[in-house]
Amino acid sequence: MKKVILTSIIALMASTATFAQQAEVNQYGQKVNSYPVEATVQDGIMVYQNKAQNYKFWFDIRVQGDAAVFFGYDKNLTQIGNGMLMRRTRFAVKAQLDKNWYGELDTDWTSGTPEIKDAYIAFTGIKGLEIKLGNFKENFSIQRNTTSRYLQFMERPMVSYLAPSRHMGLNVKYSMPALWVSAGAFGPELEGAETQTFIEDGNKDYGLNCGMSYTGKVVYRPLHKMKDASLHIGAAVSYRNPKTSSTDGYNAVRYSTRNTTAINRKKFMDTDAIKYLDHELAYTFELAGHYKGLRWEGAYIARLPYVDEQKYIDMNGEAPNFAPAWGWYVQAGYLLFGGHQNYDAGGAKYTRVNAGKEWGDIELCARVEYLDLNMSKYVMGGSAYAYSLGLNFHVTRNVKFVINYQYNDQDIFANGKGEQDGTDKTAKGPYCTGYDAAGNVTKFPGDIAPDSKSKGIDYHMLACRFQVAF
Repeated sequence: MKKVILTSIIALMASTATFAQQAEVNQYGQKVNSYPVEATVQDGIMVYQNKAQNYKFWFDIRVQGDAAVFFGYDKNLTQIGNGMLMRRTRFAVKAQLDKNWYGELDTDWTSGTPEIKDAYIAFTGIKGLEIKLGNFKENFSIQRNTTSRYLQFMERPMVSYLAPSRHMGLNVKYSMPALWVSAGAFGPELEGAETQTFIEDGNKDYGLNCGMSYTGKVVYRPLHKMKDASLHIGAAVSYRNPKTSSTDGYNAVRYSTRNTTAINRKKFMDTDAIKYLDHELAYTFELAGHYKGLRWEGAYIARLPYVDEQKYIDMNGEAPNFAPAWGWYVQAGYLLFGGHQNYDAGGAKYTRVNAGKEWGDIELCARVEYLDLNMSKYVMGGSAYAYSLGLNFHVTRNVKFVINYQYNDQDIFANGKGEQDGTDKTAKGPYCTGYDAAGNVTKFPGDIAPDSKSKGIDYHMLACRFQVAF
């Protein structure tokens, strides 16, 4: 008996010793404090941590594969290719270094070469406060800031592409139960080799500043005391100077979107480059909420360019008179088998669902959206409605299958380039959007006959996705 007790005490002491601080020498010959970590699997994610030291390290890997077919459109006007692609192949390293500091590096390898997504350090030592420095998403749009793994549809709504995304900068965020506020200052976009080259050449050849933007957002959450419900009322504004990272040239801005999926590479809605840009003003109002298995969301987003008036007059012979690029969307999803939606209070966005059954859950989704890029006489980027239905099969917390149907209803100016007013016979887009009086297809919106059998490129899509995150 004494032998058994003594053996147990020695084993316990040995186990305790393995988690004690040890003095070691690192690769640079310096003495360091070394602590062991234990490996755990948290919902399919391998995590290494030492809770006593507030240390946590893990990989975040995401793969999304898509396929889509397009049908019901006038093939005399355009051709849309069916296809398959890897939408995202993300590899991220994340670490809570101690109670005060968090770091992250997130990359995407879909193109065959790495592109920087998130690369930042954050101070998290005060409850509710986060100070972030590096390359990350600006806090502007709830839809843009929702990670792609938790989107209700395969792609975000068209209008969300007017919302700023990742840029290098500094942001301060404070989250309280009922109120969430954020403010930041941002420079260029750091994404891949192309944007990096524009930044470096702009600095070297022309001595250009990188271009600063200032973004603020406020969210009110009156139902924060409710366990199974949320109400998110948000508004944001952003003042934006021209960026040297813009691939459309300095002092220029372009509004465009690939509607529906990344497989259809045609940007029917496209303003082309708007020159002589001085600054932009972007703003949004959003309303979202959930109750048990129901989640809904809607937003209005607008972005207005301000140009150098005299240079614009010299080019066009008249003063600029831009309306904003704007649009809206309303969408909702419901878990059919008793699952629960979840709101991330710290991020002011929605996160993963809790399935209602051991085999998972199925989420039925619907969305209506509109985008208008017809901004002035010389900038007619097109407008469109889109109607979508979605079915999400949440197999596990790591595996998801998606089916989307969407119908796109586009106007005659959604022809790929947009710099025409319908009367300038020298301006045209690359895509035909109707028939002239003689019955011939035309790339000139102004030539489309009133009784044209097609007015705009309208089409249907059926698409699917597999997603795994580990």
